[in-house]
Amino acid sequence: MNLKMFSITLLMTLTALKSNGQNPDLLTLVTAATQAPSGHNSQPWFFTVENNRIIITPDFTKALPAVDGKHRELFMSLGCALENLCLKATELHYHTQVQLTSEGVITVLLQKREDVTPSSLAAVIPKRQTNRSVYDGKRIDAPLLESLVSKAMDDTGAKLYTFANGSPLFATLTEAVMQGNAVQMADPAFKNELLSWIRFNKKHSESTHDGLSYAVLGAPNLPRWVTEPIVKASLKADKQNKTDLKKIQSSSDIVLITSEKDDIRTWINTGRLLERFLLVLTEAGIANAYLNQPCEVPELRAQLQADLAIAKAYPQILLRIGYAKPVAYSKRKDIKEVSKFKNE
Repeated sequence: MNLKMFSITLLMTLTALKSNGQNPDLLTLVTAATQAPSGHNSQPWFFTVENNRIIITPDFTKALPAVDGKHRELFMSLGCALENLCLKATELHYHTQVQLTSEGVITVLLQKREDVTPSSLAAVIPKRQTNRSVYDGKRIDAPLLESLVSKAMDDTGAKLYTFANGSPLFATLTEAVMQGNAVQMADPAFKNELLSWIRFNKKHSESTHDGLSYAVLGAPNLPRWVTEPIVKASLKADKQNKTDLKKIQSSSDIVLITSEKDDIRTWINTGRLLERFLLVLTEAGIANAYLNQPCEVPELRAQLQADLAIAKAYPQILLRIGYAKPVAYSKRKDIKEVSKFKNE
């Protein structure tokens, strides 16, 4: 769906909600939440909207057991969605109060208040994207990057570390990605799971509105019988390492997000920091893509925790950042498939 059609559909839905006595602002908030990133673009969330609150619950039917067996990244995705919702709420002049349960159910209480200051990040939510392309090699000015990290930081205990291209620790993390590829590409369960989320052409992508489309992977729109064998043949450590190394070397910096604890509440809060940082980068015209392999392989994650100067914190997310032209956007499920609006 292109931007024009999306806008028309959203307007029609808003009009219908208003005619049914429901607050159309709530649909706007849920729509912003669904524009968050998730592993393999699995969109593992469900929204229940009632009166002055929105409840976000994990959808474990979209879990990724091979790559995310403890649901760590799933709950970080929910944290990203929560951050989008809260930022968009400021634009609509809502005060938000967030409640988290130990099971990862998130309740956002909303109160309309004119004294709420809109966040500039709300406007860039639709523009954020994971850019898997080769970057242009231009370096991010160090003071600029420091200011962007500072703008994203909060007081939850999660931290952002940056490693400049050419530094010893940049090389260390690059090698960890290579090792992660070797482990994952040797695991049939990982490869089968990944293949199940790849959408091989336009028809396939538009039939699901989720997953990793041929477009975001930089592939042409060809018949599935052509593309699927090519993709399967490419799922080898040496090929993946060659591709990733070229992309990493074109990047300006690697960013590591860590946390002091490693539980559901922490993962959700880390996701909030991650999304805020991604939006700060987007606002500054800086691209990003994930290099999560070392955080997904337990042995490598433990090694990073031991070897890096991160105060024995838990590595949660690894990113590469730099400058690049925009790429295709991932599809999103229709809002009706991932939400339920109860009458006010």
